[in-house]
Amino acid sequence: MARISTLLVAVALAAVFSGDALAIGKVQVPGVQIALYRHGYYKGSIDGISGPMTKGAIRKFQKDKGLKPDGVVGKRTRVAFGKFGGHLFGSRILKRGMVGFDVSVLQFLLAKRGFPPKSMNSNFGDGTHRLVRKFQRRMRLPADGIVGRRTRAALLTGRVAKARVHRAHDTVKVSGRRHVVRPGETLTGIAARAGTTVAALARRNGLDPRQFLLVGTRLSLPSVRQSVPHGHHGTVVASLNRWAGYYGVNSDLVRALAWQESGFQHHVRSRIGAIGVMQVIPATRFFTERFVIGAPVPETADGNVRIGVAYLRHLLGEFRGDLRLALGAYYRGPAAVRKHGLGPETRHFVANVLALRGRV
Repeated sequence: MARISTLLVAVALAAVFSGDALAIGKVQVPGVQIALYRHGYYKGSIDGISGPMTKGAIRKFQKDKGLKPDGVVGKRTRVAFGKFGGHLFGSRILKRGMVGFDVSVLQFLLAKRGFPPKSMNSNFGDGTHRLVRKFQRRMRLPADGIVGRRTRAALLTGRVAKARVHRAHDTVKVSGRRHVVRPGETLTGIAARAGTTVAALARRNGLDPRQFLLVGTRLSLPSVRQSVPHGHHGTVVASLNRWAGYYGVNSDLVRALAWQESGFQHHVRSRIGAIGVMQVIPATRFFTERFVIGAPVPETADGNVRIGVAYLRHLLGEFRGDLRLALGAYYRGPAAVRKHGLGPETRHFVANVLALRGRV
């Protein structure tokens, strides 16, 4: 299976990159994703995976820039990226003051190795310089803040860090737990499952909650643990699947929405009063009981799921089956979506839910 997966990744990369990019391969993908994100063409996870969303964004960008929309990121496409384009990662030594595509990849790799920058701005400024030096010290490399061959190799492989993981003086001493960000996760969902707030989690990890969250980022979580009854996860999933079937909504979509909202946890409460697995606010419960279901619903985990699924089914009907608009309305409210559209934050939420389908 591992060989098949590796082959599939190689084929996917070959379809996206040409010429010099193929010599380095997969590592260039986050540079493309960040450039497309900054130009407003890509709203998925910055995960270094060349999937359909990335390829579609490449072609749309190329078409709008008057380039051949072949999905191949060559020199002309990188030039069109402007300050987010330019040199491929590995084609030059990186140091403070540089800007471009390869700096984007550097910042992604730093985050992947546990040193996330506050902003993925493709600019090798003072903040990135400090992170490079911290990473070099961890790897027992000269901490000069310059990304040459040895530092680049350590970023790509992480081998030195793995060899020293059991040394007491090399362990990061923080109270609490660690979490590595997975595809489709958001700071909101992680905070909810950790029993904390987005603001507290962002402060703890030196993150800007307005920026996108990089896949592979290592987060420090509070030491408080939520007790979840044995079998709770399976019970919630069964409830989600049952009500999805009852209301005729795709079960993959329902589970993805529930995971994005709460991580399948009924104890989660938001600052705006959203409650439970489906993060239902009181006004939504009142509307759904009165005008969608037509009867009171128990305030249990299963009842919360029923309210959320029934309301989602209502929104799908209201927006004529448009998943993006219905999910946006679930998050932002139907009136706001009709009047203002989705907006950047809501589009990010919708993209996360759609990316989670079939994964949870």
